[in-house]
Amino acid sequence: MNDADALVLKLLRQQAAIAGFGSFALRQSDLLKVLTEAAKVCAEGLSVPFSKVCRYREAENDLLIEAGFGWRAGVVGNVVSRADETSPQGRAFITGQPSICDDLRKDHDFVLPAFYAEHGIISTIDVVIKGNGKPYGVLEIDNNKQHDYDEHDVNFLTGFANVLAEAVATSERTAVLQVTIDQMKVLLDHKKVLAEELQHRVRNNLQLVYGMLTRQLGVTTDAAGQRGIKAIARRVSTLAQVYDHLHGTEMTRTTDFASYVKSLCLNLADVQGTLDGGVTLTCDSEPIILDLDVMTALGLVVAELVTNSYDHAFPDGKGAATVSVCRAPGDVDIGTLTVSDNGKGFNGHAENKRQGVGLVRRLIEQIRGTVKIESDHGTVWTIKFPTMIVASP
Repeated sequence: MNDADALVLKLLRQQAAIAGFGSFALRQSDLLKVLTEAAKVCAEGLSVPFSKVCRYREAENDLLIEAGFGWRAGVVGNVVSRADETSPQGRAFITGQPSICDDLRKDHDFVLPAFYAEHGIISTIDVVIKGNGKPYGVLEIDNNKQHDYDEHDVNFLTGFANVLAEAVATSERTAVLQVTIDQMKVLLDHKKVLAEELQHRVRNNLQLVYGMLTRQLGVTTDAAGQRGIKAIARRVSTLAQVYDHLHGTEMTRTTDFASYVKSLCLNLADVQGTLDGGVTLTCDSEPIILDLDVMTALGLVVAELVTNSYDHAFPDGKGAATVSVCRAPGDVDIGTLTVSDNGKGFNGHAENKRQGVGLVRRLIEQIRGTVKIESDHGTVWTIKFPTMIVASP
């Protein structure tokens, strides 16, 4: 094989080495493994026994051997060189140009660390590994034989250092991104803890208030006073139910109203069983995903209408109330809430005598819905509401 053919083979081998390393670096997230592989590939690409990657340390103003190939134990991670022109790598770092030394024995300007002599290093090439602002460090190949390096060797090492610089930058960006992600996770965990603590305090306070109201009910003999205490107690219970259901759904801003209203009715039935008794409450609802503001408003409407039935529709303390929720036939964007009872009914012209009716109308207006009242046999409230809106302020 003549010299020209040998040169072509060497160049092809070196280009393949750079391409192979680039592919490896893209797949590897561990920077130390990337640097170690770089030292190995460079040594093999230039057929030398030693290679190293030196990282610049600004505080110490030196170059630490971060990774290497061929060195004895104790060199990598420990040995440093001055980041000035008294060392081969320092000269490359300061000037930004390749530093080529064919025979260190003839260059008396360098102050070399002891490991050079210990490994019999005679010739070196150093090139800068670029970075943001200041260079990341230096890539160096070392030979224990005197060797005259040509421009192709320098070009190979320079090209390799450029690929390595991009790998370092990518690793640094990934590290910053990971730190950011970790910090966000900590903040989210902290937010979750705070939210759970707040939920616990609010729920406890609502239970405390409800307990005080039920105790007050036991000592209040005035009928109007009892009705007022019952109404407040039911609203407090409903708010507690809202807090229970919202727990864990605040991040999505939507929830299934069906599961909520069924749970709410069970809660209202328990409350009424404690306060009144004698009236049954049933609930039927198909799945409907609603904005939390709309869901909360409708929950309060259900509580008001059901408790109005308990308070006013059954003078003998016995009867049945029903809550149902479904989508309007032929219009998936409209929901229908029906609250009915088989009680005595009431005169629509005197509806203001029922506590909470004004509140119901205001809540329905808030979510841009409509309400229809029928009171021929018992009372039927039919409320239609958009399913894809956010309640107005």
